[in-house]
Amino acid sequence: MKITKCLFPVAGYGTRFLPATKSMPKEMLPIVNKPLVQYGVEEAIAAGMTTCAMVTGRGKRAIADHFDISYELEHQISGSGKEVYLQSIRNVLDKGVFTMVRQREMKGLGHAILTGQSLIGNEPFGVLLSDDLCLNDGPGVLSQMAELFKQFRCSIVAIQEVPHAEVGSYGVIAGESLRDGIYRVDQMVEKPDPKDAPSNLAIIGRYILTPDIFDIIRETPPGANGEIQLTDALQIQAKRGCVMAYKFKGRRFDCGSVPGFVEATNYVYEHYYAKS
Repeated sequence: MKITKCLFPVAGYGTRFLPATKSMPKEMLPIVNKPLVQYGVEEAIAAGMTTCAMVTGRGKRAIADHFDISYELEHQISGSGKEVYLQSIRNVLDKGVFTMVRQREMKGLGHAILTGQSLIGNEPFGVLLSDDLCLNDGPGVLSQMAELFKQFRCSIVAIQEVPHAEVGSYGVIAGESLRDGIYRVDQMVEKPDPKDAPSNLAIIGRYILTPDIFDIIRETPPGANGEIQLTDALQIQAKRGCVMAYKFKGRRFDCGSVPGFVEATNYVYEHYYAKS
């Protein structure tokens, strides 16, 4: 079963980057010369998920404009040496299809996923959180997970080990290890107290979800921070059927924080630009 759609929850306020994000979507913050959301879209397209469904909010017009043609700009630089700078976004526009819906209220990741149901329909789909920038020299994280989905045919979450002191910032899983890096999930907890956390295996912003998750989210009550948590819905799904967790290959940067954003910028410049 081929997964062709990926959902991008991009409605958040980006308060940790104020005042820069007062009028600019945090997903449009550049890592060197490319916005975070474009890195995510390129990863999704590389995984065969060419329909990119954006759950946006007020003040996010720049995202829609980025994934569109700018006729004035194209005309101004046509035939000049500056055209090369548009090549990456042109490739994305040639390969991807972009749909959008607004999330009217910020009620958590689960609510954002549910808001995107009309763009997804009744089929499995990817979810990518642009705050988590994942880089590697081989297949991207979503490509790795899409291959696993062919085997397990159930929801899959990407995980990585984090220091125990930091687990309170993540959803955390525990479960049976089937083989190196792959777990069948028994327990999922959103933002646990470190002393109560079932493990230090933290969920990061890559998911493959089966469409029954939409009905489960509808019946999931608000959880941590009074929000509808996707982690809570996945816990229900795990009890009723199966959810897998995958310790992905690659390097992840938490670009939702200023230190992580700076680290990612330095890494991308040193490894991809300084050498060119």
